[in-house]
Amino acid sequence: MKDNAAPHSPVIIVGGGQAGFSVAKCLSETGISSVIFERHGKFHSWRKNRWDSFCLVTPNWQCRLPGFHYDKEYGGSDPDGFMLKDEITNYLDAFAETFAPDLREHVEVRRVTPRPEGGFRVETSIGEWTCDQVVIATGGYDTPIEPGYAKALDPAILQMHSVDYRNVDQFPEGGVLIVGTGQSGVQLMEDFTRAGRDVHLAVGPAPRSPRRYRGRDATDWLYDAGHYAITIDTHPDPVKAITQTNHYMSGRDGGKEIDLRRWHLDHGVELYGSLADMSGTRAAFLPDLGKNLDDADRSYVGIRTQIDAHIARAGIDAPEEAPFTKVWAPETERTELDLAEAGITSVLWAIGFRPDYRWIEADVFDARGKPRFHRGVTDQPGLHFIGLGWLNTWGSGRFLGIEEDSRYLANRIAAQIAAGAISG
Repeated sequence: MKDNAAPHSPVIIVGGGQAGFSVAKCLSETGISSVIFERHGKFHSWRKNRWDSFCLVTPNWQCRLPGFHYDKEYGGSDPDGFMLKDEITNYLDAFAETFAPDLREHVEVRRVTPRPEGGFRVETSIGEWTCDQVVIATGGYDTPIEPGYAKALDPAILQMHSVDYRNVDQFPEGGVLIVGTGQSGVQLMEDFTRAGRDVHLAVGPAPRSPRRYRGRDATDWLYDAGHYAITIDTHPDPVKAITQTNHYMSGRDGGKEIDLRRWHLDHGVELYGSLADMSGTRAAFLPDLGKNLDDADRSYVGIRTQIDAHIARAGIDAPEEAPFTKVWAPETERTELDLAEAGITSVLWAIGFRPDYRWIEADVFDARGKPRFHRGVTDQPGLHFIGLGWLNTWGSGRFLGIEEDSRYLANRIAAQIAAGAISG
């Protein structure tokens, strides 16, 4: 029985990004209507939460929204290139125009609660709604991570998280300490280096990847080898897959790999180990720079080895490349730095985000607050997630896997509705 005082939708989708729109598109193809609630505007994170020079790290051909692939339905002319921020939003806007979703922008969802009689009560900034099923498509980037000791840093030193970064002009003159070497950290390093700034980089444990190898982009080889088809259920080390930081490389200037050793030699980037503490103008680092560089290179060489094995198995005629060699290694580990003495006037945090699902009242979260599901389907009937990393495959949190995940989830929702699993 539905609450007559509240508007009702068979499915409510929370989040108006590519994941939310993709599920809405697939649901529409099964004849199921839905409402998308987006607290900002559609595709907000792409428009507003990326820096000016942002570009994709994976090639454009991997942009495969449901029925709207970059190099087919969209008619993109550079499948092996890497779209810039405005090009990405143009692609997304064009996808949104292929169907007519019921999108409610600037609506905040404040609480989702299962109803005793079935379905859910959804409290929003425009009032209460009810629905039979809910799809959470908000992603995992709710709360920017900054360590507690950041508060002990001298207030004269500017601090900013990568979510607020747009360009170097936001920063005062002087050097910058960038903390984190995932995909964001190394690309921001390049932004500051191009601007002629002194860059200091706290190197974490993120792995790195080749860009081009043996005549092709490394991601092309890995796709052909079936690497991206591996599911979390069949992965040899699922815990590592889920918890590992993304491999760093760049799509800038047509694509390049990032070897931090070379950036130290060629561009003067000062490298340190993982940041451990701050107080006043002083920063303390762990003595793990050499280990972190070696681990990143081990990942890099491992990917090359996978590609070599695929080439050999398939009997492909591909050009040979010289073995990897280190161009530099730290002689000592610097564990302390006075930022003021080093001319550092700002700190840029690039150490990621935490999800925040406290507004969902359902017993589907682990001790760390992360949702438990299988391919996005939780144990709470009618509650689903989409757009998260390793929902099923490596591509689940990216453009590559969203079509497969959305179609699977839409079919599951359709089956539940047809079976009367949820009574609205």
